[in-house]
Amino acid sequence: MNALEINGLRKSYKDFELENVSFSLPSGCILGLIGENGAGKSTIIKLILNMINRDGGSITVLGKDNKENFELVKEDIGVVLDDIGFPECITAQQINNIMRYTYKNWDEKLYYEYIRRFDIPEKKQFKEYSRGTKMKLGIAVALSHDPKLLILDEATNGLDPVVRDEITDIFSEFTRDESHTILISSHIVSDLEKICDYIAFLHKGKLMLCEEKDRLLEEYVLVQCSADDFTRMRKEGVKGVKKSVYNVEAVVERRCVPAGIRIIPVTIEELFVFMVKEGRAL
Repeated sequence: MNALEINGLRKSYKDFELENVSFSLPSGCILGLIGENGAGKSTIIKLILNMINRDGGSITVLGKDNKENFELVKEDIGVVLDDIGFPECITAQQINNIMRYTYKNWDEKLYYEYIRRFDIPEKKQFKEYSRGTKMKLGIAVALSHDPKLLILDEATNGLDPVVRDEITDIFSEFTRDESHTILISSHIVSDLEKICDYIAFLHKGKLMLCEEKDRLLEEYVLVQCSADDFTRMRKEGVKGVKKSVYNVEAVVERRCVPAGIRIIPVTIEELFVFMVKEGRAL
């Protein structure tokens, strides 16, 4: 079963258009939505959560159409948006008192385990928290009502590397249960490369690709070669190229690299940067 199915999704603004986006997320997996600021990541998440109206397409969340039956699955979704949105005067203790009357599956014991694990002051007002502490509090709340689907928009933004590593470990633990699924957007590609099963590249409102991470890392390679060697490359397999007076650097499908040209394993970040910044080779 797919926890999330998106087909032909469209949304237009005056200066931005989300164009015909389609992808699915199998249950028990983590999908990383990668894109530069303004690529449309937050727009997709808001459309999934039915926070804004779509112009076309369909969205199914946990088997339910998100416009007609979303109320039936809201309890099973944990959400952390870029703007956490708690009242400035509220404390972590008060949030617990509110959430236990909000979610039927609220787990107070688990919530306080996360509060202590993240070193969140229980009696400090939300407005006094750092950006990172606010994000950690949002994650603690999202994880503490037994969600089946976590939707996270830049959830590791503002966290130091040590805490980011701890958070990504928690996300990996969460999906060990095959009924648990995560959609996470971020511009910190290294975090997503470590934990995601699937990667979706979004650029200027267009979904460039959505594929299993391991398959991407197996299918694409980085080559550094002379201009003459590059002319021997099968151009349909070149996803991005950067030329200098010294050599040519390109991300290429492994099958399209001629024998004798040295190949280097590519990272997800390199693949994304070459595809959106350097442009498609001609």
